[in-house]
Amino acid sequence: MRLDQSQDAEGPPTLCDLCLAQVCQSLSSLCSMRADGSMSLIWAPVFPQETADQLLNHMAAKEILNDTTVGIFRSCKELRLRRASIQSCPLSAEAFRLALCPHRLLELDASWVSGGLTGADIVSGLASNPECRSSLQRLSLSGLRLDWESLEANGGIHVGFSSLRGLRMLNLANTDLNDAALEDICNLPHLETLDISCSAISKLTALLECKNTLRSLIAHRQRHLDMSPAQLLFVFSQLHALKHLDFSEDHFSVDDSDGRDGDETVRQLLEGSPQVLPSLVSLDISGRKRISEAAIRSFVESRSGLVFLGLLATGVSSCDFFSTQKSLKVTGEADENQVCEALRRYRDRECFIREALVHLYSLTTDTDKPQPDVLKLVVSGMQRHPTSLQIHLVATACVFNLTTQDLAQAMPISLLSSTVTQLLNTMKNFPNHQQVQKNCLLALCSDYILQEVPFDKLVYFPYLAAMLVINWLSSHEDPTLQRMAVAVISILVAKLSTEEMAQFSKDIFIMKQLLAIVQQKAMVGVVDSTLKFALSALWNLTDEMPVAARNFIECRGLELYEEVLESYYTEPSIQQKVLGLLNNIAEVEELQADLMEEDILEHILSLLQDSQVDVGVRYFAGGILAHLASRPDAWTLENELRSTVLKQLHDSIMTWTHLEREMVSYRSFHPFCPLLQTCQPAGVQLWAVWAIHLVCTQNTSHYSSMLEKEGLTELLKALAAHPSTHSDIKGLSDSVLSMVEQHQIHAGAFNNQTAPQRS
Repeated sequence: MRLDQSQDAEGPPTLCDLCLAQVCQSLSSLCSMRADGSMSLIWAPVFPQETADQLLNHMAAKEILNDTTVGIFRSCKELRLRRASIQSCPLSAEAFRLALCPHRLLELDASWVSGGLTGADIVSGLASNPECRSSLQRLSLSGLRLDWESLEANGGIHVGFSSLRGLRMLNLANTDLNDAALEDICNLPHLETLDISCSAISKLTALLECKNTLRSLIAHRQRHLDMSPAQLLFVFSQLHALKHLDFSEDHFSVDDSDGRDGDETVRQLLEGSPQVLPSLVSLDISGRKRISEAAIRSFVESRSGLVFLGLLATGVSSCDFFSTQKSLKVTGEADENQVCEALRRYRDRECFIREALVHLYSLTTDTDKPQPDVLKLVVSGMQRHPTSLQIHLVATACVFNLTTQDLAQAMPISLLSSTVTQLLNTMKNFPNHQQVQKNCLLALCSDYILQEVPFDKLVYFPYLAAMLVINWLSSHEDPTLQRMAVAVISILVAKLSTEEMAQFSKDIFIMKQLLAIVQQKAMVGVVDSTLKFALSALWNLTDEMPVAARNFIECRGLELYEEVLESYYTEPSIQQKVLGLLNNIAEVEELQADLMEEDILEHILSLLQDSQVDVGVRYFAGGILAHLASRPDAWTLENELRSTVLKQLHDSIMTWTHLEREMVSYRSFHPFCPLLQTCQPAGVQLWAVWAIHLVCTQNTSHYSSMLEKEGLTELLKALAAHPSTHSDIKGLSDSVLSMVEQHQIHAGAFNNQTAPQRS
């Protein structure tokens, strides 16, 4: 028996996603192993080309792409790759050479790969395939060491970027790119887009070699540049095909003396001749200093084709002039549109994401409009920067602003799922930062999120989430955080599968933590949500879990609960949760002896008999007494008390009114089987049948199927047919059996209507 916690399921994934997920999950059974330890598909059809790309990308996203699994792509005839992403995957140079280099690739994203694979390994491997030399158009090596020296030291031939003659886009941000390599790159005949952000380049003069083809230059945070403003401006002025220029700076890591030449270059560009970069359609100078509104106005007015201007952290994004430029997108902090544009464009730049989130927090503090697109941007920023405390500190506060009160109900369930997953990841990554933890709990502590989000679809299953929160709870005593943590645990515990609950219930530490909260509240007689959530969690934790029930007794929970029953005699919501847990103990035969104490049973009996007591309280009191009285051989108290219990059970139950609200749910009806035997006293039988009738009327479909599956319909039929069965019990049994029969008829009719027809 447990507290009722219902939820709706998330919509289905696409058929393609399901198929790819199944292949990923079944790789070990679909493959044989080569002598070198790599996988090879035992058999495979010729995949549609796009599907092969999707499979590789799916494996990378699921973090299962490595030296072993990438071996399946050595089958170039069946799995033909064109647009490959191995971002952040652990691959060695040999595995990369054997699996990916034989393909006629058009695009390759190898950003931030680990496993020892260097940029030099990738370039030389791709260049070893004559088809790749001409076919490859887009290459991203962001975050890698190029390391030409190691390649040559190991006997490899230095093959430069210029050997990949078809390249149009090259991303070398956050690499050790130097001047010599840039000179080689600028010999590419079709180079249109180049990203050299955060590299070791000191001169940009080599760019003059591709001045007629280069359309986009991204040069964020060029800390090693050794060129005067005049020299820089000359190079820019000669890039005749350039339409996109990013010369932004990390404003957090630059002091007043740093970056002055870059700032001065930007000032001269803005204030200079319109003949310099006249065809520019986007300019990003975020993070730059000493920019005037007048210069911005003049620059924009002289370039009618400009559609984007990056001005975050420059101090001039609130210029009134922008209100007249409807077609111009701006990143800045003046309004929500500018901030969201920054979150979209700067996903990989921690400095700008931090800045944008600070302003977004201020802009969303009192929002009453659901903004799923904005929430998605915030979660994306958290995912992209998992180790940045500054980002997660502000981002979690933004998540709370965007999901508080009724706002979450307007969000797609899939978005809330990814949001909850990210919040739990954040709690795990920053366990000792109290404000981050508080922000996460504030966002999670939402009835809608905890009830409606399908946790079983998350990276974090309810078990891992509950363990994460319970471990945090053990080291924090802040009342507000405690209340939120207990609320989260209470609802998560109700979502655990039977297997997860069995694992969870073995940990006596969890029981001690929750009982300590109950005792703390009971000592001062407080009735608050923290106490109620703790009692609910304990109730669900012991549902058909003998180990948890034993832990409860060993932690002196019975003594505590007896005190709570007496102290909170006017609080039905508290009494129901206490008696619900005692029901769970009474269902366990080997623990029934622990409940055989005259004082507590007489108190429970008084609750059963009192017509002024809430029916829900009387229901749970009756359940405890029914289970204990069902085994005469185990009854260790006076027989007269048992006789009184049996009589009062029957008399009391017949006065109960039907309950409309759902107050209880059952994992199974197994605990009812002993109570429904024809040899049981009428009072025991009546309570069990009344309980089954209650839940069946409230959720006929679910419980009718459960009755059939677990064989209880046969017990009810036997009970209804037995000559000594009381008429009250026969009537309720027949009513339940009628509901089951009606459900079967309706289910059969539905299946007939929806079944495919044969011609």
